[in-house]
Amino acid sequence: MPADAAPAAPPLRFPLDRPLLWLLLLALGHVAVRVAISPALKWDEAEQMLWSQHLAAGYGGQPPLYTWLQWAVNAIVGPSVLALSVLKHALLALTYVLMWGAARELLAVRGAWWAAASMMLMPALGWFSIRDQTHTVLVTAMSGGAWWLLLRLVRAPRPRDFALLGLVCALGLLSKYSFALVALAMLTAALSVGVARRALLAPGWWWAPVVGVLVVLPHALWLVGQWQGVAADTVSDMDIDAQRGWAQGLLELARSVGGTLAPWALLVLAVFGRAAWRGPTTPVAPWAQRVFVRYLALIALALLLMVLLGGVTAFKGRWVLPMVCMVPLAAFAARPQLQEHPRARRYTLAVTGIALALLVAGGVRPWFGSRQGTPDALASPIVALAAALRQAGYDGHSPIIASDHITGGTLRTRFPHAPVRACAVTDGMPVADCVAAAVQQAKAAGQGWLLIGCEENCEGSAGWWALASARLPALPSRAVELPYGMGRADASARYRFHWQAPAAPKPSS
Repeated sequence: MPADAAPAAPPLRFPLDRPLLWLLLLALGHVAVRVAISPALKWDEAEQMLWSQHLAAGYGGQPPLYTWLQWAVNAIVGPSVLALSVLKHALLALTYVLMWGAARELLAVRGAWWAAASMMLMPALGWFSIRDQTHTVLVTAMSGGAWWLLLRLVRAPRPRDFALLGLVCALGLLSKYSFALVALAMLTAALSVGVARRALLAPGWWWAPVVGVLVVLPHALWLVGQWQGVAADTVSDMDIDAQRGWAQGLLELARSVGGTLAPWALLVLAVFGRAAWRGPTTPVAPWAQRVFVRYLALIALALLLMVLLGGVTAFKGRWVLPMVCMVPLAAFAARPQLQEHPRARRYTLAVTGIALALLVAGGVRPWFGSRQGTPDALASPIVALAAALRQAGYDGHSPIIASDHITGGTLRTRFPHAPVRACAVTDGMPVADCVAAAVQQAKAAGQGWLLIGCEENCEGSAGWWALASARLPALPSRAVELPYGMGRADASARYRFHWQAPAAPKPSS
């Protein structure tokens, strides 16, 4: 081979030559680990168990799509840890598949695998979504889908793909309201580039807005009547505080974006060295690079304005994840020669190793976490609690009124035929009113009811029972103290409950 000849591209081997098989095995591994480690639930999981008891146009301050999907999965496999895990990891797999599709519009197989799998190095997706996230996973999948369809449309505009783009953008809005910023920045950036603009205005373009509006309209009509409550929840999450100042907001923004992208960037530099950013290169699609750069500039501008004009002082990695998940795709498309670099396989092996390490860490983390400080929520003694309730006479069908989302949501997985309501101190409605309404509803239906509060070492307030029983007759209650699992026999959760059996039917005269 001549001295100046480029080195031969490394051959494709597993997992590159079987990406879907690899992804399926990884997803099944995560499902198996989650089901095996604990029957208890984390916060987002418990919330979904409560919300997915019925279909609604909206749920609290969140769009409804994830809960609709959870309702459908529950209908198939029952409300359970399995149902939660299957949906979560199916959507994570879909996220990688859609980003793979976007990357394949620009890159060869190796580069596409890198662009998709590199998202595992973003902590909000690769780690925290495994622990306990819902809507973030879905909106990130829709972000990947929108990029795939946009790049596909520029390559070959077709009415069918315009309709699909409108559908995906609508589903993105139904996943998380912040997707509006992703879609707006993406569209603005694409329309500012001649090649993309001509494609997006090709015959059939109108399918995108028509389909998008039709899909979003029912929820939008609901949102009009609920706007104040939804806006209040959103503002609360953003932590708008003028006293902290814009400097604190900029620092938090830098931490959030940097923390999201730094693990991936550091691995690229560690493997490829100066080749990752030096030397001649020709982007695979100059028009796409212009779209990527302008999109990121618009996102950066929007986030800066949120700090400087909106007073936002807190940012979380899961918020910025859908906005920047395409950065590995843009980077590898800008330097396609990395796909043929002599150390290309090292990068593949490194990402594969990290993915397997995350799988193992997801299984052992609750055990280590429970040994330090407060026991992990997954160590909650839910099986023993359910057994104690059955022993006390609870029939497994009557309504459950719980002190908090985790207790209520977890009990639903143990008693799937019982309607569950959480009357938490933080839910806005006074606890006494919430409990009284639930009890009255059960009585009107001729049902019994179970009132249960977590009093110690869990989310529920220690004073919840007094609030809950304030508008009820004097209730005899029972307390049960159960040791935590995962090696925390030295700690226990204390619950107080009252089981009111259904009233006996009056004899007919």
